[in-house]
Amino acid sequence: PSGSCCIMLLVLVGLTEVPKNIPSDTKFLDLQNNRITELKENDFRGLTNLYALSVRNNKISKVHPKTFAPLKRMQKLYFSKNLMSTIPKNLPASLVELRIHENRIKKVAAGAFSGLGNMNCIEMGANPIQNSGFEPGAFKGLRLNFLRISDAKLTGVPKDLPDSLHELHLDHNQIQAVELEDLSRYKNLYRLGLGFNHIRNIEQSSLLYLPRLRELHLDNNRLTHVPQDLPNMKYLQVVYLHSNNISQVGVDDFCPRGFGMKKAFYNGISLFENPVNYWEVQPATFRCVGDRFAIQFGNYKK
Repeated sequence: PSGSCCIMLLVLVGLTEVPKNIPSDTKFLDLQNNRITELKENDFRGLTNLYALSVRNNKISKVHPKTFAPLKRMQKLYFSKNLMSTIPKNLPASLVELRIHENRIKKVAAGAFSGLGNMNCIEMGANPIQNSGFEPGAFKGLRLNFLRISDAKLTGVPKDLPDSLHELHLDHNQIQAVELEDLSRYKNLYRLGLGFNHIRNIEQSSLLYLPRLRELHLDNNRLTHVPQDLPNMKYLQVVYLHSNNISQVGVDDFCPRGFGMKKAFYNGISLFENPVNYWEVQPATFRCVGDRFAIQFGNYKK
């Protein structure tokens, strides 16, 4: 209709390829839940106004290198639940959000995101990618805010991720430890997710590379003690440590000694499902916690 701001095109009829003659003023093209196996060179020809494309839950294993060339304004690409083994080539420079989880990606090649400048989000979890699958320079030149690589096959924190990250989520992997230099690039992080791994050790001073960190998820790991760096993290407010093997909590495990060193009080500390006797923990342990309800203990059942 005349004066409308956009056209939403919904196609849910068992397609095996991208339909022809899509209106050129389409803003959102939804092709999810079909049986499309390939994106061809001219599939999106003329769709210069497209803002978002969803091909979620198809059977796509091949994308022509020039498929996205016409999509000069596309900002969101939803590509999850397909059969891709690599990141599609020549993604639109305008892209700000890419969701490509639940594919078969084992390798992220050097320059996989070349041509992209500032992005908000990349979600690439549930792919069988190992640490060796990230080639040097895979994220070169990319400024990115949010990255999730959960449910993969990582055994350590990947190297050379974008140093602009504000959020990094690596939960549900096989990470064994956090070593001294693992986080040295990510000085802008304010949320780090490492829950549901096999972490036994966090090397002292490794977390101090994250001076702006607000939220740290270390739940469902194999830690035997509270990480040593927490008292020196001035802005840390939320720490998930539940479902570990922590048996003791010391009076200086969370809070620094002296006044004025902690810039933000904790508003969430979870310690339930650990073999620690909560009645033996000294009240002064939580002197830099904003409210007693922010501390979560619980019964430990082995």
